[in-house]
Amino acid sequence: MNSVDSDGEKQKTGFVDISALDLYHLLQFFITILSEKTWQHIGLHIDPSIGEVKKDFERAHVAIDCIISLVDKLESHVTEDETNRLRSLITDLQINYAHQVEAKGK
Repeated sequence: MNSVDSDGEKQKTGFVDISALDLYHLLQFFITILSEKTWQHIGLHIDPSIGEVKKDFERAHVAIDCIISLVDKLESHVTEDETNRLRSLITDLQINYAHQVEAKGK
């Protein structure tokens, strides 16, 4: 999104028009958002809406499953390095999810 200053020149405001993004970039954006929500639901990031950690393992599990599905769809449309980065993200989320669920059970 752009604004116009007093001289009539456009200024960038820092907003991104997501409707203008290519589908594959949009999927990567969704993965980024879902991964942050997953870290919050696992309890390893603060939920900014409440200012504290709030664990919700059911939501974390759903988010991880959605990320896996999106990465599967995206895989043939991104570089091998990007695919490896996304697969590493999934692994990190799964390992941390398992550790947090296990810690809750102790």
